[in-house]
Amino acid sequence: MRIENIHLNGSAVIDPSSNINNIELGDGVKIARRCSVYGSAESILTVGENSYIGMNSVINGYHAKVTIGSNVSIAQNVIIMADSGPNASPQLQKIFPIQIAPVNIGNHSWIGAAAVIMPGVHLGKYCIVAANSFVSDSFEDYSVIGGSPARLLKKLDPLDLAMDTTHE
Repeated sequence: MRIENIHLNGSAVIDPSSNINNIELGDGVKIARRCSVYGSAESILTVGENSYIGMNSVINGYHAKVTIGSNVSIAQNVIIMADSGPNASPQLQKIFPIQIAPVNIGNHSWIGAAAVIMPGVHLGKYCIVAANSFVSDSFEDYSVIGGSPARLLKKLDPLDLAMDTTHE
């Protein structure tokens, strides 16, 4: 287990099998087994209060900022990456350049099992991502998305949610 450059704003529960570094955690964050959640010294990864990261998930904010809001639920086997590409092959990088861009997951969002979130994606608050989705585009608040590539399935009605605007 590697834990370094941690900024903790309250308390958190982190399974000892997980690796975290270069991260700021809000109060009440829970990180399950066998997760790898990291930023870099130049790009601190941020997880808001009362958020959960499910087992076997990888959140890579090494080359660009990853921000996860408060009350976000991330299921098992989710991959969120701020950089992607054929980094071992300079020849392939000529055709498929490495993508590097910040990722932002809004408050109260829910990321389903085995979803993949690519660099540059911004999900608004109260977004739901279906299991096994490949998300390469951004979506507005209250979007329910799914598929490969992910597309808008429907919009949630904000009036259906018991909204507490003090934690927006």
